[in-house]
Amino acid sequence: MNKYIKLKLIGTTIAFLLTFPIHFLYSKFPNIITSIISPVNESIAEHMKILFTSILIAGVIQKLIVIKKNLKINNVCISNFIAALLSIPIFLIMFLPLYKLIGENLPITIIIMFIAIIISELISLYIMTKNDLKLENKAIIFTIIIYMIFYTLTIYPPDTNFFIDPINNTKGIKKDISK
Repeated sequence: MNKYIKLKLIGTTIAFLLTFPIHFLYSKFPNIITSIISPVNESIAEHMKILFTSILIAGVIQKLIVIKKNLKINNVCISNFIAALLSIPIFLIMFLPLYKLIGENLPITIIIMFIAIIISELISLYIMTKNDLKLENKAIIFTIIIYMIFYTLTIYPPDTNFFIDPINNTKGIKKDISK
């Protein structure tokens, strides 16, 4: 098995396994840091943090493997950032029509999340096999920007159903919308 595929299999597995603890991170440890990287409620929008964060953490682990084993692989950081970012629309394209049709269904949601991670990791694999894009250092800046956007939308969520927690009828960090 070639080094790229092996690295991406590790990344896919880690990313998928991380989705579960990341889902509950804020509820167990409510603070500003966990509110940035983990959902603060059950809205669809907040759950996009799960995909983004799990793929990024898996990407960091992949980068550490590349460094430790002295592998010659290009674009590890930027490819994982792009994968994390693209996982959001990939997930939503599959999830939203089914959600409108049948409502919340946890097994289907988990399967869609897994498929989104696989597709994202395949995109990352493709980018890693290309010549050096010279964007590795920019991945950190891009990641900070995305997390700033997540935090802003958590504190000041727009008035759309996408940001409403259907269980508690709240938006963002416990903003009751029924009043």
